Formats: sequence, structure tokens, C-alpha cells
Amino acid sequence: MTRHTRTRRTPARRPPARRAPTRRRAPALRRAPARRRLPRHDDALGRAGLAVLALALLLALVRWLAAHWWVPLGLALAGAAAWAWWLRRRAERTRGERARQRALRLGLGTLDALDHRQFEYAVRDLLRRDGCLDAEQVGGANDRGADVLATDPYGRRWLVQCKHRRDGAAGPAVGTPDLQRVNGTARQLHGADVVLVVTNGRFSGKCPELAGALRMHLVGRELLGTWASGSRPLWELLPRVPAPRRGA
Repeated sequence: MTRHTRTRRTPARRPPARRAPTRRRAPALRRAPARRRLPRHDDALGRAGLAVLALALLLALVRWLAAHWWVPLGLALAGAAAWAWWLRRRAERTRGERARQRALRLGLGTLDALDHRQFEYAVRDLLRRDGCLDAEQVGGANDRGADVLATDPYGRRWLVQCKHRRDGAAGPAVGTPDLQRVNGTARQLHGADVVLVVTNGRFSGKCPELAGALRMHLVGRELLGTWASGSRPLWELLPRVPAPRRGA
């Protein structure tokens, strides 16, 4: 008979348990050492020292100026001479500019050859010739009906709308819609006393009646030629110009 021998089973080895990783603590931030504040009496002494130093420098400067008095005197005289020369040059330029403005004469042929923007500047220069020293060209995309604004020597505010025609009187006429657009903004937005429409061309037949109702002045080709080529101011050529402002 065969004997069955019993074999002992060795127990299976378990893998060693993994240890949880230990978290390293971040090193603590070291605080910067606090600055030592000087005592209040030390601050006061420092300010007093600076004040004494400044006073000493000032006294030294005064002594130097007293010993060399001709230096500041010479600088003052040179400054006064330079200021007087600058004032004289400015006055000469102003007189020259006024002389050129008073001598300005423009013929209709010259005005016809301009483009619309140049025509606006020409009207501005003519108003300056008449004595409206603040005349300014303001025409553009958002001009609100004004191409030139000016104040005459009598305090009246002028608003001018310019209508240039390349072909002069042969070009299209300025119509009543143009006058209505100007009238809508001239007094409400610009505070104009004199509202003017100037053209080197012509106005339609209905414009004079509407201009009278709107208290507006028209300067057509003929009147423009008289004004631009002569020396009389425009308010002497226009009928029913408003009276001067009070105090002007």
C-alpha cells in the first residue's frame, strides 16, 4: 500500500505595507528685521541741522551778491532789454499784418479761381481787413451752418455761410433751402447778430423775400465784387444792419 504523505503548505507572504509619504513642512519665512526708528529728538535735530545749513548757504549767497552787485544788475538790465526788444518786434509784426490786411483787394476772377475752402478763408481775410480781428474760418463737417464767425468793432457777432460756385454766375443758384438751414442754427447755437450768406454766384428769385423775413443778409456776386475790391467795410454796404451792441 502506498502511503500518502501530507505536504504542509507554507502561507503566502504578504507584500509589506507602503508607508504614507510624510509631508515636509515649508520652512518658515524669516521676517526682515524691523528698522530702528530714530527717536523724535534725533529727527528734530536733523531738521534743525538742515535749516542751519540752508541759512548758511543763503547768507553766503547774499554776501557774494553784495560783493559782486554788478552781476545781478547786469542780468536785470539784459533781461529788460530782451523783453523790450521782443515787445517791439511783436508790435512791428502786428502793424505789418494790419497794413497787409488793410491793403487786401480781391477781384472776382481771383475769387472764382478758388475752391470752396479757399473761398471761406478769403471771406475771413476780408472781414479781418474790415476790423473783425477775431474772424475765424470754422467751416467743416460739423460747422452747424457756420463757415466764418467774427465780431466787428461795434461788438456785433457775425455768422457767414459761404457758397462758392466754380462757374460764377453761370453755376447753380443758391436756393431757399440753403437759407433755411443757416437760419436754423445761426442765432440759437451761435448767438449771431448778423446772419450772412455770401456767394460768388447768384441767388434764386425767392431768396430775397425769404431773407427779409428771416432778417438775413445776402451778398451776391455784384456786391461781393464791390466789397472785395474796395476798402469800405461790409456793414456800410449792407442795408438794415443791427445797431451796435451797448457798450461797444
